[in-house]
Amino acid sequence: MKSKFCFALTALSALTALGVCTSAQAQSQGSWLVRGGVMQLAPQVTSGTLTAPSLPGAQTAVGNSTQLAGGITYMVSNNLAIDLPLALPFKHDLYGSGSIAGVGKIGDTKAVPATLMLQYRFGDASAVFRPYMGIGVTYAKFDGEHSTAALSGLTGGTPSNPTLLSIQSKLAGTVQVGGSYKIDERWFVDAALTKTPLSTRNTLSTGQTLDIKLNPLGISVGVGMRF
Repeated sequence: MKSKFCFALTALSALTALGVCTSAQAQSQGSWLVRGGVMQLAPQVTSGTLTAPSLPGAQTAVGNSTQLAGGITYMVSNNLAIDLPLALPFKHDLYGSGSIAGVGKIGDTKAVPATLMLQYRFGDASAVFRPYMGIGVTYAKFDGEHSTAALSGLTGGTPSNPTLLSIQSKLAGTVQVGGSYKIDERWFVDAALTKTPLSTRNTLSTGQTLDIKLNPLGISVGVGMRF
């Protein structure tokens, strides 16, 4: 009876130790991390000028946009991870700037940034807080551009023949810094900051163009689960 009790106690101790060891590896090799939250894209705009015929110094500004967002991360090793951020399309309003700053909104567009990141996560897999840095690529797809009567008025459009706007989709590099805080062995909070040096061109149906550096800053926060 005593030997059976000792065997059961030994087995229980081994299982407990195995459970502690397994659960402690919250972000170890082979783990999948899924998160959901919000993200704000804040363009850091440097605008060129609209080509002739136009008012000298006609520029544009771009508003911020906040959207539901999240992502999927796969731990390639205890420190290296591949991250795929996900988000609903961001809607950005375009405004007159420079010599046309007083005209207000001149258009809007939807932006769908498709990004793939390679991350390095510092510290042990079982650490409560793990800061990380990442580098990757983003394909910024612009779609659903709309122009306003203000833009048509500035460029010779009419209600029956309004000036149309298109924005060139572009590929650019992205850098990232963030951190993950472990709530328990499955749940965590994640926050990250990204910067994408993105330049593109706006083209009007009149043939006029405007080059612009968007350089969006992305701020995201979410809650995630480890699988």
